[in-house]
Amino acid sequence: MSKSGRRYYRTVVLGILAMAALVWVAMDQFGISRREISELFITTLLVVGLVIGAAGIMVILWMGLRKLLRRDTG
Repeated sequence: MSKSGRRYYRTVVLGILAMAALVWVAMDQFGISRREISELFITTLLVVGLVIGAAGIMVILWMGLRKLLRRDTG
């Protein structure tokens, strides 16, 4: 494995461990329950899904508009 590949995987692993540490601190130090953490996680996934879906719809509309305009001028 190349040096850049090792660096990439190390960065990914360290990022995941940092996120796990943040969740642990939130649960341990601030008394946030597992249920609240799971609700926040599910809400985050839904929002990300909605943003990706909206972006996909915009791309489809943009491509359709470009095709429509090309047919009229060509």
